[in-house]
Amino acid sequence: MQVQKFNDLPLSKDVLRGIKALGFEKPSPIQAQSIMPLLEGRDVIGQAQTGTGKTAAFGIPMVESIDLSDKRVQGLVLAPTRELAIQIAEHISRISRYTGIRVCPIYGGEKINRQIRQLKRGVHIVVGTPGRIIDHLNRGTLKLGAVHMVVLDEADRMLDMGFIHDINKILDKVPKNKQTSLFSATIDRNIWKICNKYMDKPEKILVSKDEITLEQIEQRYVKVDRMSRYPILKELIVDQGVQKAIIFTRTKRGAYALSKKLKRSGYNANALHGDLSQPQRDRVTQGFRKDKIDFLVATDIAARGLDISGITHIINYNIPQETLAYFHRIGRTARMEAEGTAITFIAHGEEKALAEIKAHTGTRITELKTSVNVKAGPPEKHKAICRKCKTEFKLPFKPTDGRPVYCLSCLKSKRRHHRRRH
Repeated sequence: MQVQKFNDLPLSKDVLRGIKALGFEKPSPIQAQSIMPLLEGRDVIGQAQTGTGKTAAFGIPMVESIDLSDKRVQGLVLAPTRELAIQIAEHISRISRYTGIRVCPIYGGEKINRQIRQLKRGVHIVVGTPGRIIDHLNRGTLKLGAVHMVVLDEADRMLDMGFIHDINKILDKVPKNKQTSLFSATIDRNIWKICNKYMDKPEKILVSKDEITLEQIEQRYVKVDRMSRYPILKELIVDQGVQKAIIFTRTKRGAYALSKKLKRSGYNANALHGDLSQPQRDRVTQGFRKDKIDFLVATDIAARGLDISGITHIINYNIPQETLAYFHRIGRTARMEAEGTAITFIAHGEEKALAEIKAHTGTRITELKTSVNVKAGPPEKHKAICRKCKTEFKLPFKPTDGRPVYCLSCLKSKRRHHRRRH
């Protein structure tokens, strides 16, 4: 039977109430194919990207499987990062809000005593990162003897991050007759090794790229030069009705500088990049999730794993350096059948990279015109003299009178010296 509505599934009234409160109307492809086999107790391998609704695909059956009278941990979800563990735990908590089920996220970077207290009070579902789960197992503060359902989410990323030994150690602590499901964007030989070792005749469910987000995303590009990039961004925010956006930059410094510019222009903006401490990152992502921040300026690495609803636009302020990164970036919008818009800034010399993206995605990316004047051709070069070595070189901007400039080799030497001093 093809599942058209959540009411078609044998779900309890309390779980259906939670699903309705989340605003879900009909199952996404991964949900329609995964929920029933998981409810029937079968193992499942799901190949799907973030943004397809896979958390609910495994979260709904897990919630349905919990025995409320048993205070022990019965469901376990492993995730690669603390951000993702928090998101999954929040999502399952919302699905189970009317059931009385207790969900606990466990991850590093937070004081372990708080997590120990939560576990002592009784938890039904644990969502955690492999390293911190191992820590609790070693301390004896987490027991997995009553676990009957295990999920490995974003398994490919966990393997990329070197968690294979931790995963094996954790799965060896769980009862042999458990139900196991695995979700991954890519399925390679290492993923199959885990499946063959821990799964029993798993149901294989594949969600193609077309079913993920691309058809729901309007993809545009806009031509820019060095001087017009920020004025164009400000115009787009107004003209395109940008309400909540992730704006991707190439560098940490670029993210920080652009967020400052946006703040000075009166926008609720903040930066997310690798130089932030974990508490700082948590504050920024929570602010964005709770709509206290409208524009999140981020680097690719910092934004990995973010799954936040309500994002209307993705703006590539700098075109991604890898074609695959484009797909991961724009997948942050159009979550759960909502529509979204992706706008990519293209400077002179980046036309080839845009053509590669078009070929890779197989979708239309149309030009968006603005009223801001953009110079065609390569940026104008200006003569300058290096303050240190006195050689003449060219800059893509006009040097400010009285302000020292340095050639590339002297600038690198200056930065190395600065780092050594600090």
